[in-house]
Amino acid sequence: MPGITGMGTTYNLPNYVGELFQLSTEDTPFLSAIGGLTGGEDTGSTIFTWQTADLRDADETRQRLEGADAPTAEGRKRSSGSNVLEIHQEQVSVSYTKQGATRQLTGTDPMQAGVQPVTDELTFQTAAEIKQIARDVEKSFIVGTYNLPTDNTTKRRTRGILEAVTSNVVTNGTPAALTETMLLDLMQLAWENGGIQESETRTIVVGAKQKRALTKIFIDGKGYKESTRNVGGVNLQTIETDFGRCNIMLNRYMPAAQLAVVSLEECAPRFLEIPGKGHFFAESLAKTGASEKVQLYGEIGLKYGNELKHAKLTGLL
Repeated sequence: MPGITGMGTTYNLPNYVGELFQLSTEDTPFLSAIGGLTGGEDTGSTIFTWQTADLRDADETRQRLEGADAPTAEGRKRSSGSNVLEIHQEQVSVSYTKQGATRQLTGTDPMQAGVQPVTDELTFQTAAEIKQIARDVEKSFIVGTYNLPTDNTTKRRTRGILEAVTSNVVTNGTPAALTETMLLDLMQLAWENGGIQESETRTIVVGAKQKRALTKIFIDGKGYKESTRNVGGVNLQTIETDFGRCNIMLNRYMPAAQLAVVSLEECAPRFLEIPGKGHFFAESLAKTGASEKVQLYGEIGLKYGNELKHAKLTGLL
């Protein structure tokens, strides 16, 4: 059903009797598993960075001669990753009349029997807006396209996990159905570059279509036992693979033709702490008439760590 724009009144936000059911989905598994809107790390800047370092390849010929001089000095370079915070700002406005008229019901009979469960419209609308922001952030963290503007004429946008993965990418030139070999080859890419090492956090992120394909391949086809595991408060299904027990995260914002293998321990939300307010907060706005106004505000971005520890598969049917 459509929402409203502007102030909530007794005319555009009518009351009804009976139990209140939520029609929209509220799940944000990726955001919740890595910290949610209340976890994460403060950046102190709209741009945040992190460092990565690697080791040289193992070498079976590095032995030294007895009595040899000290070998030539070597060192390892460090490199940096970065992302940007995006602003999520919304407003809720409810008229004084709407706040007070909790027993005014919609319909021709003002004496309808039953209970009208929303007794504080402002609280109800604020809670709904927080859930909507969480869904916006979840989608940004999956498919967000990076934008770091040079001035305030365009919006900052954080880089989502799919855009972040640039090295371990497998693309089907001709779209094809997911197979066991495709998935295991992708996991091998991530594993060989240091990813999916942590048993609790190695995760396959899929949409509904590819989740059904995974079930058909690993559960129905192979007869593997499916179980569950709790990661950051999110209950995830798991399967056994050649690279260990792996979580399956069903995510409604994952493109149907893609699949990602993610090392969740590399990921975390980053926030900008606003002095005296926190990093994600609701605050009353100045009075300009007979209504209550609340602003919700937060600046948030995705830290995805070493992108080599993740992988993605595209071009799926």
